[in-house]
Amino acid sequence: MNKINVLLVDDHSLVRQGIKQILELEKDLFVIGQANNGEEAIVQVQELKPDIVLLDINMPKLNGIHTLRRLKGIDSEIKVIMLTFYEDSEYLFEALNLGANGYILKDAESDSLIKAIRDVYHGDSYVHPSIAASLVKGSNDRYINEKTNTKLTKREYEVLTLIAEGLNNREIANNLYISEKTVKNHVSNIFKKINVNDRTQAAIYAYKHNIKKV
Repeated sequence: MNKINVLLVDDHSLVRQGIKQILELEKDLFVIGQANNGEEAIVQVQELKPDIVLLDINMPKLNGIHTLRRLKGIDSEIKVIMLTFYEDSEYLFEALNLGANGYILKDAESDSLIKAIRDVYHGDSYVHPSIAASLVKGSNDRYINEKTNTKLTKREYEVLTLIAEGLNNREIANNLYISEKTVKNHVSNIFKKINVNDRTQAAIYAYKHNIKKV
């Protein structure tokens, strides 16, 4: 089993230690390093080459948004999950624009945090449901073109509802009893039809348009 190396970035030592203990109960997760602020994070990312950066938004010296911008400028492919106590839509929209791969609240269940890390590592996005709701509330149509006449098939609608629940392609395939390749094709068609670029934006679209299981 490949280890997923995680860099923890948070200005509170107790928070970092608590997350470290949770993650290292899992055989495939390893905390490769810890940083107290954004400046330390940038140095450690370049030295340690983590698979995932778990990045707090609210930090002194260099906050999570500025750190994310710097990290993506160094390597646009780096995978970053934003970690916060707050559902601040302004910060979250900015992080989305900068290419954050996931968003999760610090008070989320440990299973959600572990799922977020694994999903992002495997190329998916992850957005905590309450954060998605916050994004929708403050969206002001930034990401959705309301003039687009969207026509989803019944199966595409089903796939979109499962994307909004945070399921990856493998989980969607198992849920709908179809192949993973078929799911991938549906996801590609959905993105084109609703004019989004990734799963996070698709989840936001679903929440905004009240698309859910029937």
